[in-house]
Amino acid sequence: MPWLVRAPGTFWGEYLFVEVRTDEGLSGWGEVTTTTHAADRVVADALRRVSALIAGDDATRIEDTWHKIFRAFTYAGSRGVGTLVTSAVDIALWDLQGKRLGVPVADLLGGRVRDDLAIYTHPDQSRFATREGVEEELGRILASGHDAIKIDPFPHLHGASPANDRYLDGGLSREAERQAVELTAHVREVVGPQVELLIDAHGRFDVPTAIRLCRALDSAASIDWFEEPVPPESIDALRQVKRQVTVPIAVGERLHTRWDFAEVLREGLTEFAMPDVTWTGGISELKKISTLAELHHVPMTPHDASGPINLVAGAQVMLTVPNFYRIETGSFDLAPYNAFLTEPLDNTGGRFHVPSGPGLGIELDVDHLRSAALEGFGG
Repeated sequence: MPWLVRAPGTFWGEYLFVEVRTDEGLSGWGEVTTTTHAADRVVADALRRVSALIAGDDATRIEDTWHKIFRAFTYAGSRGVGTLVTSAVDIALWDLQGKRLGVPVADLLGGRVRDDLAIYTHPDQSRFATREGVEEELGRILASGHDAIKIDPFPHLHGASPANDRYLDGGLSREAERQAVELTAHVREVVGPQVELLIDAHGRFDVPTAIRLCRALDSAASIDWFEEPVPPESIDALRQVKRQVTVPIAVGERLHTRWDFAEVLREGLTEFAMPDVTWTGGISELKKISTLAELHHVPMTPHDASGPINLVAGAQVMLTVPNFYRIETGSFDLAPYNAFLTEPLDNTGGRFHVPSGPGLGIELDVDHLRSAALEGFGG
């Protein structure tokens, strides 16, 4: 059952959760929040229809259910909506299995290889209108103990180039580039040389623009990665950029399943693999992608820019993964996540202390969910 709920103060303004119930009276929770309200509603409708496909099935047969849902979308294109729906249900089934057995998901995946997780996080760039605002916002993050920060410095975020958000021309004006370079250099000046500075291009540029911007930002600020330099549809474009820049590349939030990652990793086209557990195929698939990346000595750094289930599902897997780098949080302030939980999440000291309870380790506040649910979505 999909729960589409208002989430003020977050990137997208809403979360899309899914609840899977068993005849034993247990509920498992997944998430599949997307980046647009239109996509959320399409996925929510698909979840409703898939519920009939798996009703009455054995909830402990997680791998079997994964393939049953994933293959149901073969002729429609198994990536995209098919994989998102598979992801949400898969996460919920792992949550159910952990609750049924009374152990965290990490224990079901082989047990922990670490006790907490390094984080990278985002500043609120609406505060970046002035140099003072940049310094104040970054100061808050550094004071909280975080030591890795990701920004998108390109002026399109403030309405300068809406065409780039739709991948129309892939360019960026020289004036916008100048602004991006100045902002990135100022951020580096504020955070100092020891803090990792990660740049997100959001897959928005053509090949020559991506190369130019990557080189310019690195020259100005010694950046630590350049994320999604080109749109995800062309591996050839990624290949061209990778050959002509020296900054580490990070890709993966829009790659679906191990099959999408296989070629990227085999050709050495990324230094960091960043699948999103709610989009790439769920907990089952994130673990498999992690093993695939381990074969190529590529570190894992899951994408998380949506809700609390997204964060903890990826975190449960990363506790078990040798080749882990950092996990993402949308903000150093987890209050928007905690509003939906009975117990707050803990990121003190700039590290994520993963809940140790059974399943995902969290309990959703169902009363709050009901009060936040949009009409027609929720129990």
